[in-house]
Amino acid sequence: MAVFSGRSFPANALALSKSRLLFFPRPAFVNLITRNPSLAMNMLAVLSTRLRQFAVQIESLSLKEIPGRLAAYLIYLAEEQGNFESVTLKISKGLLASLLGTIPETLSRIFAKMTDQDVIEVSGRNIRIINPKALEELAEYGKQLE
Repeated sequence: MAVFSGRSFPANALALSKSRLLFFPRPAFVNLITRNPSLAMNMLAVLSTRLRQFAVQIESLSLKEIPGRLAAYLIYLAEEQGNFESVTLKISKGLLASLLGTIPETLSRIFAKMTDQDVIEVSGRNIRIINPKALEELAEYGKQLE
């Protein structure tokens, strides 16, 4: 966004491990994609995918209750990690709570409730999916667990 609009981006990032960063001056980058249309097309594909993910996230935040948001996120992780029996959280539970639009205490209660109902089993950052059907229904309908 910053490259194409010429304005600063309204967010920032923090490296969680030793990293190497590259900086491309805007004119050099624009020149690069002008000379390589396939690069521009690939960038559009990636940006379209991210835009779709943001639209789904906005829909989830506005229409689903927090248990449904969590269930949808766990299913997303399962698909991303290629494992529908268990997933590993790559972010802290505090950050996950923020991502889902809640606070850590509420997230902990929902994890406990889902565990009590034998939907999932939580062990630190590892989450075993005990009842995938219940998790999918919760993600789809986004309703509070009984």
